Amino acid sequence: MTVLQALNGYYERMARRGEVEAPGFSREKIGFAIELSVDGDVVDVLDLRTLSGKRLVPALLGVPAAVKRTVAISPNLFWDKSAYVLGRTAGEGRRTADEHAAFKAAHAALLAGANDPGLVALRRFLEGWTADRFDFPPFAADMLDANIVFRLKGDFAYIHDRDAARTLLAARETTQGPQAICLVTGRRAAIRRLHPSIKGVNGAQSAGASLVSFNLDAFTSYGKEQGDNAPTSEEAADHYGAALNRLLDRETLGNRIQIGDSTVVFWADASAVGEEAALAAEGFFHGFFEPAADADGNDDDAGEAAKIRDSFELVEKGRPVETLDPRLRPGTRFHILGLAPNAARLSVRFWMTGDFSVFARRLAEHSRDLAIEPVPWLKQRRRPSVRYLLCRTVALQEKAENVPPLLAGEVMRAVLSGSPYPRTLLAATITRLRAGDSPGSGWHAAVIKACINRSQEDKVPVGLDPDNASPAYQLGRLFALLESAQYAALGKVNAPIGDRYYGAASATPARVFGPLLRGLKNHLADARKRGRGGWIDQRIAEVMTKLPADLPRSLRLEDQGRFAVGYYHERAQRAVKDTEPEATHEDDKE
Repeated sequence: MTVLQALNGYYERMARRGEVEAPGFSREKIGFAIELSVDGDVVDVLDLRTLSGKRLVPALLGVPAAVKRTVAISPNLFWDKSAYVLGRTAGEGRRTADEHAAFKAAHAALLAGANDPGLVALRRFLEGWTADRFDFPPFAADMLDANIVFRLKGDFAYIHDRDAARTLLAARETTQGPQAICLVTGRRAAIRRLHPSIKGVNGAQSAGASLVSFNLDAFTSYGKEQGDNAPTSEEAADHYGAALNRLLDRETLGNRIQIGDSTVVFWADASAVGEEAALAAEGFFHGFFEPAADADGNDDDAGEAAKIRDSFELVEKGRPVETLDPRLRPGTRFHILGLAPNAARLSVRFWMTGDFSVFARRLAEHSRDLAIEPVPWLKQRRRPSVRYLLCRTVALQEKAENVPPLLAGEVMRAVLSGSPYPRTLLAATITRLRAGDSPGSGWHAAVIKACINRSQEDKVPVGLDPDNASPAYQLGRLFALLESAQYAALGKVNAPIGDRYYGAASATPARVFGPLLRGLKNHLADARKRGRGGWIDQRIAEVMTKLPADLPRSLRLEDQGRFAVGYYHERAQRAVKDTEPEATHEDDKE
């Protein structure tokens, strides 16, 4: 099933729920309504915005479908932003006068001869309006650049919703132009020349961007122009545009998540399983990637996390998907679309469709691959959602905007397809460790383990493995023990060896471990005087028996990862073996 066919199916589901606009209409953000008398005089200005948190949010109203604007001046009918409607804007507005003139001209032609009181009032208002009247009440600066509609005094419906207005709009709809077999429906119909604008993709133009577009000869075939290259009927284009814009709606947020620069929307096909099962699938998928937080910003409590983990283990072993939620049903068709901005267009980062149980199993596998002991995210009471995981492991200063843009989409694709994680994820995680991220946090070790275990036959263990055959893993353990000896001897120091030598030790061990081992004797002696670290000497001797006589001169990327995991496993023993709490060490703090 193609993207457009699946979106067309979601539109039909919206229609069954009574959430679709009439043909030729779309939902837009409207800030204000101007109330008119039958003579076209301004009676009042109605603020349609509502308070959401600390900001005012425009109302979402069904209005005549927005025109597709490029550089040309093209007014909407019965509504538009203040520059078109009133001839005023908050910016420089070099084209404001022309935009307002176009709005007046379009409505003069549309409303000529109309005798409906609402339409007559709007025509008279536009005939008598001058931009300088905006400087007087009831107009206010908040209206500048907001979308505006009209309403007749004493009427609850807006003017564009009046029967006479809808009749005029319907009369303007034409089926002229070429007809062809629609790629979405398979029926012969008039073809849409310009596809609808899609709004809500992070980084894309706020006015909307095209999912389907042809504007250069290089994008065309057999001499066809514009929409003829991908023939889609007027009806199907309206349907998929309305469905995708609803899924991307920032006010609902139930069917979209943001991973790096990729805006991901998802939905279930309810036709075979019913609305309840479809909503359950969508809710579970959203909850996995965006866990619900409590008042303190923490995710679900430890008991809830354990229940989810146990359910995932059952699904991974082949148990039915109802294990996750009794409302889920086998055979639920699920669709996932990843979009990224690309100038005036949208790029499809990935498109996946299949049985929801397959995706649930892959999410379970992702959780299994990240499993590591001790569990690093229990301290923050957060489950490792993909976005938070990327922030903790590959983003400078752990900021979402610093996640490498292409990497986020590749990781999401790997999670959903069950394919190996991109090697760039392993490289970026190790780079952050060498740049100063704390290898003791555990987040990096979990990602490294997942990357290696999906692509290598030589697996990395979940918990401490004293007999692991990898020299790199044992070197990581050794480095953690050398650090423990320093802490046991000196306590908290300004420049521990972990901060000074971790990067070099994990990449070129032969060069670094010699000097560190020579200082070990003094550290152990000082530690004994303080009555601490008695366990370290024996443990180092045990690790040394697992290492070759000649330490490796360098470690390749995967072995640097094994070094990091070995370091984390061994370091976790410090709190158990020593009386000094782990959290007293500066680089363990979150």
